[in-house]
Amino acid sequence: MKRSVLLTALAAVHALPAAAEMLPGYDRFDLIAAHRARPVAASIWYPAAGPTYRTPVGDGPIFAPTPAFVGPAVADGRHPLVILSHGSGGNADSIGWLSAGLVAEGAIVLAVDHPGSTSGDSSPRRSVDLAARAGDLSAALDHLLADPDFAPFVDTGRIAAVGFSLGGTTALGLAGLRFDGAVQDADCTTGPDAADCVFFLRGGVTFADHPGFSAETRDARVTRSVAIDPGFTGAVLAESLPGAIPDVTLINLGTATRLGAVDVGPEGSDLAGRLPAATYVEIAPASHFTFLGLCKADAEDILAEEGDDPICTDPEGADRAEVHARLVESVAAGLGL
Repeated sequence: MKRSVLLTALAAVHALPAAAEMLPGYDRFDLIAAHRARPVAASIWYPAAGPTYRTPVGDGPIFAPTPAFVGPAVADGRHPLVILSHGSGGNADSIGWLSAGLVAEGAIVLAVDHPGSTSGDSSPRRSVDLAARAGDLSAALDHLLADPDFAPFVDTGRIAAVGFSLGGTTALGLAGLRFDGAVQDADCTTGPDAADCVFFLRGGVTFADHPGFSAETRDARVTRSVAIDPGFTGAVLAESLPGAIPDVTLINLGTATRLGAVDVGPEGSDLAGRLPAATYVEIAPASHFTFLGLCKADAEDILAEEGDDPICTDPEGADRAEVHARLVESVAAGLGL
């Protein structure tokens, strides 16, 4: 009896939040996808009907975690669904700030860790396979829409693809765009220091040799797409533009004139102009890395000691938390939330 009372008290301490604090619900599952030899790690963020126990999602030495409730019931109603793709070398949990922000706007967010292109498992020759990345998200969508715990809460007429960097490319592919490997090879010959060339050239990648780079990856269930600093936009096939969905939002982090900025505006690939119905948003001051999670106090020192990229260093005047808030607002607007 005493043990039962103690366990009940402990559960109450960990489970019950302050009355005004309703965190997103969060859960994980292993996804079986026909194009993958092993299960794909997937996660889901969603409006919670009530609290369970609070957990820090994505905690690590560099990035601060995002708090969530694990496994609560889903809030009543049918919610828009976002399928989310992380960037090269990233992972779904480390960008939980975006998932949580979109849940606060009423959406369900479904994300995966793309094998061969995720934290600790990021290979140039595997990351170039855009078809496999898109297939991960389409398979995750199949799984969710067949899941009796979640399917009744999804508004199937409002399914959107959102992604950052290589994930932005993935989101554009799901929206109907295709990419030309030969053009990307030429771009990387003339501009080998470009953000979407360096990593792949280090792996000896020839884009034209990888059919998955140029494959058709459109998912007809996707009705909107938001791409944040997407890669390879100079290699978009012109013939794929007319068939893309009209509701596309392109977000640039930093001004087009900033050295190394990913640019889809007129000074760069002009994808925003080539997709006449697209919405173009520029958020500055910011850099590509400003998208990543909020960094812990000693993160910059750890990165410097390990000789890693300065992913916690933002341009002068940039406030990463403020940029995140503007990104949530811009993505939500692009999704019609």
